Amino acid sequence: MSIIVNKTVEPATIRTDLGAIFVSLELSRSLWLITSLSPGAGEKMSKHSVLGGDLTGLFERLKGLQEKAQTRTGQKYPVVVIQEAGLDGFWIHRALLTEGIESHVVDPASIATSRRRRRAKTDKIDGEALVRALLAYKRGEPRVCAMVRVPTPEEEDRRRLSRERKALTNERVRHVNRIKGLLFGQGVSGYEPLRRDRRQRLEELRTGDNRILPAHLKAQIGRELDRLELLLDQIKKVEGERAEVVASIQTISPVPGLLLGLKGIGEEFASILWLECLYRHFDNRRQVAAYAGLAPTPWQSGSTDHEQGVSKSGNPRLRTMLIQLAWLWLRHQPDSALAQWFRERIKANGGRLKKTTIVALARKLLVALWKYVTAGVVIEGAVTNTASR
Repeated sequence: MSIIVNKTVEPATIRTDLGAIFVSLELSRSLWLITSLSPGAGEKMSKHSVLGGDLTGLFERLKGLQEKAQTRTGQKYPVVVIQEAGLDGFWIHRALLTEGIESHVVDPASIATSRRRRRAKTDKIDGEALVRALLAYKRGEPRVCAMVRVPTPEEEDRRRLSRERKALTNERVRHVNRIKGLLFGQGVSGYEPLRRDRRQRLEELRTGDNRILPAHLKAQIGRELDRLELLLDQIKKVEGERAEVVASIQTISPVPGLLLGLKGIGEEFASILWLECLYRHFDNRRQVAAYAGLAPTPWQSGSTDHEQGVSKSGNPRLRTMLIQLAWLWLRHQPDSALAQWFRERIKANGGRLKKTTIVALARKLLVALWKYVTAGVVIEGAVTNTASR
């Protein structure tokens, strides 16, 4: 009688039969760590480094990896490179593509890591993890990581205007608040630094105990007004350039014009919606919501099943703007189906959870605008600017 013994299955080794040299780049200001897995070298990953910013040294190292692989196997293999999206931007990725090297940029937050309380983290460990993620991605494993869609240099440059305006307006708010705070300490309120007669009114101000403003305080506020006026001039110039960009975009795409046609959406919101989101291609509504960080995050385990709220892992500028647009949508589009849904939801909750519900409205509004500009699906009950006249 023969007995069949089940053999122990050995754990799978790293696959190196994809016919390429897989390389990860760990980038820092001082050093670039190059981790590679080459055919004919077994499972061992080799590690080399070049000075940060040394693009020529990087290309020489990649060429050296190809030559070594060819010496071992007698074949020439292409190089596939992966790097994390970060402060270095996309210039290294574009330089690799120019040299005919396949390159990928990955969202670092999408790579699985150890959940230990104190997990080891070094550039060596991260480099190896990137190579394994690249191998799994090239094998076609689902949800192993999220690759970044790299914008073209033109798309990246166009977005700078809206982002610069946001930075300038934030700085304007800080100067205005500083001036008001200095005056409030002297018992003065009601002074508006953004008014055109700000200089004249400053000369007329009196403290709370009816004294003229101290000389050094007045000089400090005058210097604050100098910086504020410079900011106002720069904001005006940026808005003029943005208007030119929006006008030029309308010659190649109808999307900005469609957005501006809706009541409650002006140039600022239309430009951010287009430059930050709607210029991209999305396969479904969940991808649209996830890009803005407005997709729900479930928590399910056994009998536990609840929502943790939105992921907040998408574009923060777009998400902030959508929350503002949702509140304005309630004011300018009160008869739309989305506004009616919001009011009914708040009424069902006894007037509570407005902040939570406005986030849900922002997600619905973004999806509705995406369908409107891509498929022509009219937002139910929405009023256009021409119809409101």
